[in-house]
Amino acid sequence: MLKEFRNFIARGNVMDMAVGIIIGAAFTAIVKSMVDDILNPIIGLFTGGLDFTNNFIVLSGDGPFASLEAAREAGAAVFAYGAFMMAVINFLIVAFVVFMLVRYVNKLKDSFVAKDEPVPAAPAGPTELEVLIEIRDSLKK
Repeated sequence: MLKEFRNFIARGNVMDMAVGIIIGAAFTAIVKSMVDDILNPIIGLFTGGLDFTNNFIVLSGDGPFASLEAAREAGAAVFAYGAFMMAVINFLIVAFVVFMLVRYVNKLKDSFVAKDEPVPAAPAGPTELEVLIEIRDSLKK
């Protein structure tokens, strides 16, 4: 059983997946910063200073709260639709970037495969000289 587990871990697919998960976790921090620090201010500029992350509705609790964090700290039940919208935006950005990366890697792989494959040889057939000699010999008979 231990040998099977070692073989499973040693397979290339498992190692590739582990590297992908680690890179993905690091990439998530970059995307979160891009959305929070770059996209939200731009979206807020076009929507009159609206910041999606602080959009929420208090379902139960005492009165209005200045921010989502304050409402959560007070223990109020909140419907945080702004945080959900930002999660969807983050997902779409990550999905698009992953799509672009996979597309680029596939193009790169295809270009290397095309270069590495041997050019198929032309079908072997008689040369022009051989055909002419055959015709000459046929006419002699």
